[in-house]
Amino acid sequence: MQVLELWRYPVKSVQGERCDAVDVGPEGFVGDRAWALFDTATGYGLTARRVPELLFAAARTTGGRPDLVLPDGTVTGDDAVLSDWVGRSVELRPASHPGPRTYENPADLETESRWNPFSGADGAFHDNAGSRVTLLSTGSTGDWSPRRFRANVLLDGAGEDGLVGQRVRLGTAVLDVVAPVARCVMTTRPQPGGIGRDTAVLKTIHRTHGGTLSVGAVPSSGGRIAVGDELRAW
Repeated sequence: MQVLELWRYPVKSVQGERCDAVDVGPEGFVGDRAWALFDTATGYGLTARRVPELLFAAARTTGGRPDLVLPDGTVTGDDAVLSDWVGRSVELRPASHPGPRTYENPADLETESRWNPFSGADGAFHDNAGSRVTLLSTGSTGDWSPRRFRANVLLDGAGEDGLVGQRVRLGTAVLDVVAPVARCVMTTRPQPGGIGRDTAVLKTIHRTHGGTLSVGAVPSSGGRIAVGDELRAW
């Protein structure tokens, strides 16, 4: 399998950056999920599970506090502007910010009328501490847009499930592939570019693939990955 696309998401649940090459460190792609929006009233981190509008903004790396490009074209990193856009008081926080990492999942996927809190990973704002880089193949996405699944590495080919338990090399980075990635309501959310709301996506994943799609990995040693690199497993 060969690297077709690389994606970094500077702000959790916001659209990310397509990259020609990325550096990999202990937290995964350098700069990935390095920031998140938090509701200052509830203390909860915001995700597109709870606030689908987040997917209609895009974040870009600046070397410091990231810029967010809002749906109307406004470019900002200002909390007051972001609060006006989201409709609640929010604060853009770095991964170094102390405090709990609590997010929400819908308890009822059909009505989304009840929500359950859960704790995310320390460090970069990943949901699961056991996965820092996600790998997805075009063979798994089929007719679905790969963007629904927000993977870091899109591979041209098929067979990423068979990598679980193996060590792989991409470019000069070495990753341990640890587990399939469980999927949630995020996969059903609408996004820019004509990706509509589709509840059948998650139902199909549960029916045909045990609720998972793509695999998660943790860096064994850092390095650099570029589009076109071949994945080598051992």
